Amino acid sequence: MSVNEVGRWPSRVGSRVLRRFVETRELTLLVLIVAIIVGMSLASPVFLSLANFRAIAIGMAPTVIIAVGMTVLLVSGGFDLSVGSVLALASTVTALLLLSGASIPLAILGALALGVIIGLANGIVVTRIGVNPLVATLGSMSIARGIALVLTEGFSLSNLPPAFGWAGRAEILGLPFLLWVALALVVVFDLAMRHGSFFRQLYYIGSNEKAARLSGLAVDRVRTLAYMLSGLLAALAGVLLASRLMSGTPTAGNALELQVLAAAVIGGASLRGGEGTVLGAFLGVIFVALINNAMTMLAVSIYWQMIVTGAVLVLAVALDMLVRRGDG
Repeated sequence: MSVNEVGRWPSRVGSRVLRRFVETRELTLLVLIVAIIVGMSLASPVFLSLANFRAIAIGMAPTVIIAVGMTVLLVSGGFDLSVGSVLALASTVTALLLLSGASIPLAILGALALGVIIGLANGIVVTRIGVNPLVATLGSMSIARGIALVLTEGFSLSNLPPAFGWAGRAEILGLPFLLWVALALVVVFDLAMRHGSFFRQLYYIGSNEKAARLSGLAVDRVRTLAYMLSGLLAALAGVLLASRLMSGTPTAGNALELQVLAAAVIGGASLRGGEGTVLGAFLGVIFVALINNAMTMLAVSIYWQMIVTGAVLVLAVALDMLVRRGDG
């Protein structure tokens, strides 16, 4: 072994370790989740209580739903910063329609349609006009949030029909209905991403857009559909949140896009596209939710929770970049 090879050996070992970590991301996350649960059960007797796990499940359900759409979008090579604002707008639009006398199904469909329209607009701006996804979705984030605030003048809308609260308070087999919806979406879309021919196109497009176009794939159409799905699921999360809170809240979902991105990237998705699983994103959401809950239990300031979430996102992206550099 030459001197140069000896010098490169630690780097190669480190690269292999990082690559192994990435390849087993879901298993690693599962181990970390168990470690957090065990550690917090020793640090706080309240942590393992049914009430605490119920609160965690209900709180993370909207994030899981949005993370499903975000993962699909990340795999295709895009991302969406407007999801938190779309959630808030869907919440307020649902409440406005209900207060104006619309039926519950009509109000829900109206909010979901709005989410699809915003997703379609994002897709067109990104794929047809060529605006960078960061700029395009940052703009739609501001527009959606602004519309929600204008419609409500910054106030929450309450006094919604009691029947609308069913989804927010119902339980099936002892688990909140919101969690069942989130789990169903995780299962359906994880299987679709692994075995569905349409969703497999997303990996090809995200990995090499130029090759995908040359092979005849409708890249713009597929990616636009991914944006529409992201908007639809963000709106669905907004409707379910309104049902749980029994109000339309224009300030809901602030900084939610950061949590969703962090969860998806921690779960194995890449900001460069072509990688990621819905199951990984789901485990990422659980990981972030447990960290936030642990810090709350330990009386850590909510501002530190924001710092930790941001740091985790940066570390996850840095890990992805290091592994790609090592592969290169």
